Amino acid sequence: MRREWPALACLSALAILAGCGESMSVQTSRAIDSVATIDQDNMAEMMMAVADPREAVDYFTQAVQRNPDRLVMRRGLARSLMRAGQAEAAIPVFDQVLAHPDATEDDRVDLAEAHIRAGDWAQAEATLNAIPPTHETFARYRLEAMVADSRQQWDRADSFYEIASGLTPQPASVLNNWGFSKLTRGDHRGAERLFHEALRHDPGLFTAKNNLVLARAAQRNYELPLIEMTQIERAELLHTMALAAIRQGDVRTGRALLQDAIATHPRHFEVAANALAALQ
Repeated sequence: MRREWPALACLSALAILAGCGESMSVQTSRAIDSVATIDQDNMAEMMMAVADPREAVDYFTQAVQRNPDRLVMRRGLARSLMRAGQAEAAIPVFDQVLAHPDATEDDRVDLAEAHIRAGDWAQAEATLNAIPPTHETFARYRLEAMVADSRQQWDRADSFYEIASGLTPQPASVLNNWGFSKLTRGDHRGAERLFHEALRHDPGLFTAKNNLVLARAAQRNYELPLIEMTQIERAELLHTMALAAIRQGDVRTGRALLQDAIATHPRHFEVAANALAALQ
């Protein structure tokens, strides 16, 4: 019996070691899979953020074919299609994303934006209405404001624009949209104020500069605002103001502004030159 105990002990130890070896192999395999998954997720985030939209679409199309159950890849494909200007193609992919058990309300917001870009405002509104009111994000309220604008629900639009601008540290774009909404309603002073506010947050936002000039010209104020601008931007803004003046019947003022635009531009300003030639 004394000889049997050491033998049994050795056999037990070998069995334990064999079990440990098998367990370590499984754990190692799982660890490698986890690292691979993390790498894929990081690559997906990078492709969504900085890659050329067409390259991103190709990447995620292949990734979805290889990993059809990976939500991050299907979501990446939908968002990349949006970035590539293919909103209609993105809609069915977003529908597939929302069918996944791990889909979020942000995915539904993205779907609503895809409907807006595709021109389907009714479906965009229905999609937004399906989002619970507790989901309060900048992206959601920005779209709510745009939908309200499309329905000419001005008070509702103003409320949503105000909420959205308070939910982001970079509100310049939404303030510019709000200002353009005011401009289309004929509230030129309100629009001018919002464009100035947008430029306070982002002095380089040219669309806000251009819209600001339109708001001032609508009030027959043909002086450029005191804002930061390059020489080329100054020429382009003078051109915008000139066209606005001509449309309002102030042809002499428009002609003078076109001449200033041509003289200001550091190169040949063909568009302004053609407009001036047409007037003469």
